[in-house]
Amino acid sequence: MIPIANPDISDAEREQVLEVLDSGMLADGPVVREFEEEFATYCGIDHAVATSNGTTALHAAFEALGLGEGDRVITTPFSFIASANAIRLAGAEPIFADIDPETYNLDPDSVKEVIQKLDGDIDAILAVHLYGLPADVTRLQEIAGEYDAYLIEDAAQAHGATVDGDRVGSLGDVACFSFYPTKNMTTGEGGMIATDDEAVADRAARFVNHGRNEKYRHSEVGHNFRMTSIAGSLGLAQIEKLSEYIDARRENAARLTDGLADSPVTTPVEPEDRSHVYHQYTIRYEEREELQAHLDDHDVGYGVYYPTCIHEQPAYKDISTTAPVAERAADEVLSLPVHPKVADSDIERIIEVITNYVE
Repeated sequence: MIPIANPDISDAEREQVLEVLDSGMLADGPVVREFEEEFATYCGIDHAVATSNGTTALHAAFEALGLGEGDRVITTPFSFIASANAIRLAGAEPIFADIDPETYNLDPDSVKEVIQKLDGDIDAILAVHLYGLPADVTRLQEIAGEYDAYLIEDAAQAHGATVDGDRVGSLGDVACFSFYPTKNMTTGEGGMIATDDEAVADRAARFVNHGRNEKYRHSEVGHNFRMTSIAGSLGLAQIEKLSEYIDARRENAARLTDGLADSPVTTPVEPEDRSHVYHQYTIRYEEREELQAHLDDHDVGYGVYYPTCIHEQPAYKDISTTAPVAERAADEVLSLPVHPKVADSDIERIIEVITNYVE
């Protein structure tokens, strides 16, 4: 079987973890602070706050921005449900706009239409950089500025991706990352908030640590969303290899795109101003279920992200939304193995299996 994901854990990660275990400081501590500094430098921003996972990063970011009850946040219905859940956990209201049919990211034109229907009453835009391709933040920045709204990046799948040479994490008021095992770099579980705003970073750091501003003094109500030092040590080892991982993913993606160029499947796009880091290599095909069965028969792993749009989930049945582009994508997309451990022979096999099927 060619797996859809296969995290790379080497001696470097093991050594980092053993150092933490030997130190006895397993919870939040200096190793996490070091990881925060390294990640902030990588993204090209001033501040990073580590959290326990990507969802807690999003939740804490909303709290740090002061978004809550009575506030409206426009986002995509075509993402993992955590994107919308974090909005609701902070007490704000998620509003869904449709997606671009080629990039699968939030469509700025749809965002503008939704805002106009709300008479301009919007407080933030949450742009998800889906599958590793940055959203059209240039236009979304303009829209956010026009309506005095925050622009928040959900960069959970896009570590290292760029827009006009600037890395995601530095493109909005605040950005959030995930380090889940399938991501382009992992800490097992873990998340990160990135921002140039010192006040936002300070509020986020307090919120993830019980609202604490000094030992046993708590200026506000918060959560325990802290990252462990074990996770931080994994992050320090992984970030050293992130550029190598991205290069491997992009090379594998290029081979897949070339090999599938003459087939009926639709391969990913990469707009000129953006670099795709291929957390997932996502194709689309109308007869997806038949293709899935064929891949199963030939031991080629795949993933379907996401088969049900968020606004169609039972948890969001109270929201009335029409998003036909997202709904069609949910019926047709399928992701193929593209991670760094996929061998050249695996790429050739994937291409051959799909080509033989569609022919």
